[in-house]
Amino acid sequence: MDRTAQLSTRPRPTGRAVAYDPPVAAAPLHLRAAQVLDGNWTGTSTVPSHSLYPHQWSWDSAFIAIGLRHVSPLRAQTELETLLAAQWGDGRVPHIVFNPSVPLDAYFPSPDFWRSSTAGRTAGAPRTVQTSGIVQPPVHALAAWLVHCADPVLSRARGFLTRLHPRLAAWHRYLLHRRDLAGGGLASVVHPWEQGMDNSPCWDAPLARITPAPARSFRRADLDHGAAEDRPTDLDYGRYVRLATDYRDRGYDDNPGAPADSGGGRGTGAFAVEDPAFNALLIASEFALARIAHELGATGTARRARAQRLTAALVERLWDPAEGMFLCRDVRAGRPIPERSVSGLVPLLLPGLPRDIVTALVRTLGGPRFGLGDSTRLVPSYDLLGEAFDPHRYWRGPAWFNTAWLLERGLRLHGEQPRADALRTAALETADATGFAEYVDPYTGEACGATGFSWTAALTLDLLHEPFGHGVSVPGNSTFGTRDKGSE
Repeated sequence: MDRTAQLSTRPRPTGRAVAYDPPVAAAPLHLRAAQVLDGNWTGTSTVPSHSLYPHQWSWDSAFIAIGLRHVSPLRAQTELETLLAAQWGDGRVPHIVFNPSVPLDAYFPSPDFWRSSTAGRTAGAPRTVQTSGIVQPPVHALAAWLVHCADPVLSRARGFLTRLHPRLAAWHRYLLHRRDLAGGGLASVVHPWEQGMDNSPCWDAPLARITPAPARSFRRADLDHGAAEDRPTDLDYGRYVRLATDYRDRGYDDNPGAPADSGGGRGTGAFAVEDPAFNALLIASEFALARIAHELGATGTARRARAQRLTAALVERLWDPAEGMFLCRDVRAGRPIPERSVSGLVPLLLPGLPRDIVTALVRTLGGPRFGLGDSTRLVPSYDLLGEAFDPHRYWRGPAWFNTAWLLERGLRLHGEQPRADALRTAALETADATGFAEYVDPYTGEACGATGFSWTAALTLDLLHEPFGHGVSVPGNSTFGTRDKGSE
């Protein structure tokens, strides 16, 4: 039911005359999406939500830049430049860049928890800005290429790619070398927050090894702005805090010299997971870096070859043919994690996947566990039939707009045009109906979390533009998307 229908069913007040103004037509969707981004703009970057997330987040900014390129290519470039200016000396891009004007108690963990400039000194944390010490999925090179394509003349005049390329290359080196904790070629995450899908049931088994921090040792600012039943439990949050504290206290060292575990991990802490979505986004960004290298006068051959090797490693290590999707791998335990999350479908966005894997992923996407086009219009974040499924709790079932955007790209890339069109339409209609909600109930489309959420607005803008203009054309690999305007 749309908003007009909902309003029309409310009882009118009695006992007094009511005068109704003529209905005011809603502003066009693209204008309202742009207004959300304007409202969340700080002058150098965009917050996801002023109330719940009042700083700059890493993968949020990548998705935001992808949408901002349609409104202001200069702001989109600035978004990425601001984030990458906070890069550490070892190459990592921190998952939060803190705004010093925001009170410490507005968000936890705050800068005084992470202590980046002191605890991260050995790893090369910047001295002039406070950040977190963990990372998020590497969407940034993909975003940088798409932003360049929006206005190549401006990009070249400002030296946008010339300046960003070495930072992006260092970021990928960090992931490919410091984070290959199992020695199998894939990057590992060392905290659930790094993967971006913070509260996924995929983390339950690895987290069960973690002794939670005492509840009295931290205060959850998120519960001031979100319903407790939609957020992670106190027990899970205590484990998140313990993991982050231990990582901080060892100087954010990814290889602390612990003995190899049964799965072949080297120097892993208590939590180390190879995640399919995280690695798929790294591969997509490797292809984008190949395109950036080509733009800057190199061939990009090594990047393309590395992306292809990573794709083979992803299939070898994380593909489960019986499940028809990719699974996370617990590096410390040396085995797959038997939980089905949307992360295991995101590799659909990659070129070069064997056709039988593409077919299986599409079948799983529309099957009873995710129900796309049948019981759901947007893709749930977790298995509809799973014991841990909850349609409202953070990443344990709700549908998110960034995963919808990634899967729409993947479906279109692999020739599934009707499914891609239906997902695009559903994402646009749901964003419109919910006031650009952070996430939604996958069955009803009911808004959850924050509204006026930046990446929802940004990706709405991107989806509103021609659906065939979103892919990345990689020299020598024409299957990776379609050619953006200005990419010649």
